[in-house]
Amino acid sequence: MTLVAISLLAVGTYGLRLCGPVLRARTEIPARAQQLLTDAATVLLCALIATSALMEGQGFAGWSRPAGVLAGAALAWFRAPFLGTVLGAAAVTAGLRWAGVT
Repeated sequence: MTLVAISLLAVGTYGLRLCGPVLRARTEIPARAQQLLTDAATVLLCALIATSALMEGQGFAGWSRPAGVLAGAALAWFRAPFLGTVLGAAAVTAGLRWAGVT
């Protein structure tokens, strides 16, 4: 029974993924809708970053985490290498926590 359920889910998933390329030629998405979808993805990503940076559980994460995110954003803005950006953000967060800033 489990093997049948897994097989049905696999076929359904493959079918849904196949519908995109197959139906792409048949349908036309208006330019305005494409722009809105692009903007929606950007807004969703920004909201995820904001909640991850500011919240922990049901409360505020403290000041060290947003400071680390801000440092990482600044390093990324100035086109620092990815590893340097991650390590810089982590160093700022760890330094502030070591100094007693929550």
